[in-house]
Amino acid sequence: MRVVDFSFSASFAVLILVLNVVEVCNGSETSRFVRNVEKTVDMPLDSDVFALPPGYNAPQQVHITQGDHEGKAVIVSWVTPNEAGSNKVLYWSEKSKLKKQAFGKVYTYKFYNYTSGYIHHCTISNLKYNTKYFYEVGIGYSPRTFWFVTPPEVGLDVPYTFGLIGDLGQSFDSNITLTHYEQNPHKGKAVLFVGDLSYADNYPFHDNVRWDTWGRFTERSTAYQPWIWTAGNHEIDFVPEIGETEPFKPYTNRYHVPYKASESTAPFWYSIKRGPSYIIVLASYSAYGKYTPQYKWLEMEFPKVNRSETPWLIVLMHSPWYNSYNYHYMEGETMRVMYESWFVKYKVDVVFAGHVHAYERSQRISNIAYNIVNGRCVPVKDQSAPVYITIGDGGNLEGLATNMTEPQPSYSVYREASFGHAIFDIKNRTHAYFSWNRNHDGYAVEADSLWFFNRHWYPVDELSSSEQK
Repeated sequence: MRVVDFSFSASFAVLILVLNVVEVCNGSETSRFVRNVEKTVDMPLDSDVFALPPGYNAPQQVHITQGDHEGKAVIVSWVTPNEAGSNKVLYWSEKSKLKKQAFGKVYTYKFYNYTSGYIHHCTISNLKYNTKYFYEVGIGYSPRTFWFVTPPEVGLDVPYTFGLIGDLGQSFDSNITLTHYEQNPHKGKAVLFVGDLSYADNYPFHDNVRWDTWGRFTERSTAYQPWIWTAGNHEIDFVPEIGETEPFKPYTNRYHVPYKASESTAPFWYSIKRGPSYIIVLASYSAYGKYTPQYKWLEMEFPKVNRSETPWLIVLMHSPWYNSYNYHYMEGETMRVMYESWFVKYKVDVVFAGHVHAYERSQRISNIAYNIVNGRCVPVKDQSAPVYITIGDGGNLEGLATNMTEPQPSYSVYREASFGHAIFDIKNRTHAYFSWNRNHDGYAVEADSLWFFNRHWYPVDELSSSEQK
């Protein structure tokens, strides 16, 4: 009869269990979700999502964004194709029939062999918080009416929900992403957009017709809730070989932001307050070294953040600082070296970036201990540091970033090469709920999620807390 050493078997089983627990505690997971990897294809120009609105000189490409620092103003933008028409906006609150009016300015630009339509930007100011407003553009020809809801007053325990989209483009996958976001039962009241809009520069001579189609495609969301814009590399449009030497020309003409309200000197870096959040937008493709305008602005900006007024500190940028994909690997490193110590000092809660066409979430980490003597130049866990989330998975023509670095870095909690969007739902001063939704799932399915604990009001480790279990 064979004698089995149960003590050894039990010990071995315990060892395997411990190793598995250690692996889980390490937190690194590369998703095993399997999808059909198909070529990403742009929607044809006769797709219904690009359709022109009916009527002569009907306003199109309507979009809104926050128009001041506090959240009591909205910039309304639209394009008229045939003539400038009226620059007037009529607006009224849901509970009032009294229509007020505001007047904007009209812009046009030329890019190589393309001439834009008439681009209108009008700021509506002195709005009431937490109020639904209707607004009408295209007065006198073919008017169109839309609506938006202003944010709640800036405050400590004010709940507010953001959607997160990046690197969208105008492919069939882009349309799925936008539809998926719109149908999400928990969708945001505003969208934090982390850069790369139309991808017009992927076409011969940076075909600016693709800026028009993208504006019409996204209008179904951008006309009704503010998108907070971040400039990406596909907005640069610097093409000296065809005589286009002014960077960001189409983007800056079409998408205005309230940068002067935060004393910024350029529209590529700025800040806003919205409900319980202080949002800082940075420019990965503008100068950010010491003594540059962006550097000096950010140096003065962080001390202005009052966590007793806006408890959640969010940073948007395009190029991620921490990225374990082989695509755009280390491209954000020089900016990280310049600014990361400030992120830790001021306890940024979360950083959202795009650029890499996939999803990734990090632990709270920093890499600021290095000096020429100690040689400590690796990321380490740091509970004063932000979580870094890459959300450049909107669905553009360039396709998914499927090639990952191996082994997966310990700081990388979850990564997956799928298209999708995310939701950041702030509950109060201490808690916020984050969820990432891949396009292949149902509208309410969360592929990855995390309860965020505020760095100022509740600075405990999310990944080790019993609240996550």
